[in-house]
Amino acid sequence: MEWMTLVFRTLLVYFLVFVTMRIMGKREIGKLSVFDLVISIMIAEIAVFVLEDLNKSLLEGFLPMATLVVVQLLIAWLSLKSQWIRRWFDGSPSLLINNGKIDREKMRKQRYNLDDLLLQLRENKIVNVGDVEFAILETSGKLTVVEKPKEPKEPKESKESKESKESKESGHGEGQALVRYEGLPLPLIMDGKVQDINLEKLGKTRFWLKSQLREKGIHDFKDVFLCTYDHRGRWFIDRKK
Repeated sequence: MEWMTLVFRTLLVYFLVFVTMRIMGKREIGKLSVFDLVISIMIAEIAVFVLEDLNKSLLEGFLPMATLVVVQLLIAWLSLKSQWIRRWFDGSPSLLINNGKIDREKMRKQRYNLDDLLLQLRENKIVNVGDVEFAILETSGKLTVVEKPKEPKEPKESKESKESKESKESGHGEGQALVRYEGLPLPLIMDGKVQDINLEKLGKTRFWLKSQLREKGIHDFKDVFLCTYDHRGRWFIDRKK
């Protein structure tokens, strides 16, 4: 009967695809290289073709799958022998943040935007870009982050006096309250564009932002690639080159 044939083919294809993926290695799906991912997608597509058309011979599906497995194993073996081949197929990691500075050129080459960077930093439990010493985009697409050395804890009185000083430097004179936005550091400028919504959360204006940037030697919003500000009054500013 036709349904029995379909069930048999489904079980057989499942077993073969399972064995194929085991032969290809034990790398996690999220850590597959582009080459491995392409091979996996092609094997899945071939398996679907065999199941969709019962008139097709199983050999028409199994032969291309076996060919792809052989190609994958051959490339994997060559990659072990040659660093050039390994980098050609897998690519090489990209240093997106180097010594606390964002490398815009590397981000552009990887078609990697600021939202992607902030998202993956949060996934690494880092909310402030200013806390990052190095950020490396691995060939799998995962972001590896190295934080800056932690500063030693200060006495309470010293900490309070420091926060008071930061308050004055941020344009808060006596009689003015320090911004009390108790949340993640807010991006105030991204790609040279002011984020007015985040300024509203702080209860501030573009005039206030411009005056703060001028104190830091910046006269135009377009000269800033990324600018963030947190509830402690700490700034992170990365200028365009």
